[in-house]
Amino acid sequence: MVLITEDLIRRRAEHNNLEIFSLEEVSLHQQDIEKIEHIDRWCRELKILYLQSNLIPKIEHVGKLKKLEYLNLALNNIERIENLEGCESLQKLDLTVNFVGELSSVETLRHNIHLQELFLVGNPCAEFDGYRQFVVATLPQLKWLDGKEIGRSERIQSMQGLDAVRQKIREQEQAYLQKRAQEKEEAQRKLQKSQKKEKTDTQERRPGCDGQCEESNAKQVAAGREESFCEDDKDKEFWEEPCAYTPESRIEAHRHIEEKRKAKEGERNKDKKQKARTLITADGRVLNVNEPKLDFSLSDDEDGNNILLDLSVYRYLDTSLLEVDVQPTYIRVIVKGKIFQLVLPTEVKPDSSIAKRSQTTGHLVVIMPKAQELVKPKVSPVSKSSRAIEASTGNTSKAKGLEKLEVDPRKQSIIDLANIVQEKKTISQGPLKLQCSRLSESIQDIEDFEDSPDIPPLI
Repeated sequence: MVLITEDLIRRRAEHNNLEIFSLEEVSLHQQDIEKIEHIDRWCRELKILYLQSNLIPKIEHVGKLKKLEYLNLALNNIERIENLEGCESLQKLDLTVNFVGELSSVETLRHNIHLQELFLVGNPCAEFDGYRQFVVATLPQLKWLDGKEIGRSERIQSMQGLDAVRQKIREQEQAYLQKRAQEKEEAQRKLQKSQKKEKTDTQERRPGCDGQCEESNAKQVAAGREESFCEDDKDKEFWEEPCAYTPESRIEAHRHIEEKRKAKEGERNKDKKQKARTLITADGRVLNVNEPKLDFSLSDDEDGNNILLDLSVYRYLDTSLLEVDVQPTYIRVIVKGKIFQLVLPTEVKPDSSIAKRSQTTGHLVVIMPKAQELVKPKVSPVSKSSRAIEASTGNTSKAKGLEKLEVDPRKQSIIDLANIVQEKKTISQGPLKLQCSRLSESIQDIEDFEDSPDIPPLI
């Protein structure tokens, strides 16, 4: 039995920030609800209420909704109009395709002075002789009935001979109520018969303990094999069996559909259990699994002493749909419920592992430090550069001997003492420093030079 809960109303109040105390409109259609409750206490500001396509047998717990303007109860199991006197603002009432047979219950809507539209099409009372005349005469505030406007002339004509029409309506109601009583008795007998048959079938399937257990088990296995073949025949027989359209038959059909759905869910869950994923064998051996069928690469970073896993997950996949579990000998990644598991070549440290997403490709990169640390000698930058030079020139460190620099013997000569003397003289005159070339150099450089004692020397 499906009931109206606070969680259900809050989920239907998404447009109101999940607040129900100030809710003005709520849609609870096609929820298999079998009883109206709590709405008059939780949603006092409600103006529009949709309850169509459910299994509601009675109008109740809506009388305190003073602001309710539109109530839709189409396609339910309602047999009587009642408990709507408190809906002072009610303007439209939809009871299409129900089981309203007491047409006289329409008189309770006289108190709803703002009611303008009423839908009773598809109900047994809509087939009564004098139905429309009776409703129009009973509800003077009504402007539309079953989608057809009520004119002034029709209203005047409906008042003529109203007593005779009312008497005719009551006779038809009595006949309908007697018919309904017979339908209820028939439905009750059918229910008891089906329950008795189900109980008998259950006892037959139960194995006995009188020494014939093997035979009973064999029969049970054979019955299980035949059950799948007979199930479709039973379903076909159920739907082809003629029956009256009553609230009981509608509920029975609903129950049958629910049982079929639960049976399919049970089979599906059973198949899932039978096809349980085998990730680790009974002897403790970890298996490699790639259910999402993703490309990946596993590399060994010797310099950082790490193992790197690059998993090509979908680029626009939300990170919340990824679960990473690093173990000492394997890694497991769950991508949207599908398992990727890979055995690692060496043992790693799970606590020091790091998982991150690439901002460009979206790939999942997992860095897993090795549990066994490697001790390496420190290499100076100079030795590295020398090794690079040796590699480029083709020389190796395993040279036979050291190469020394050779001095050109032609460049070896006696020390030139003349170069020790400064070539230029610095003459200071105040803050300036002047350099004069040696006179001997200038004389030697100029040809046909005559030194005249009459000419003073240049400073």
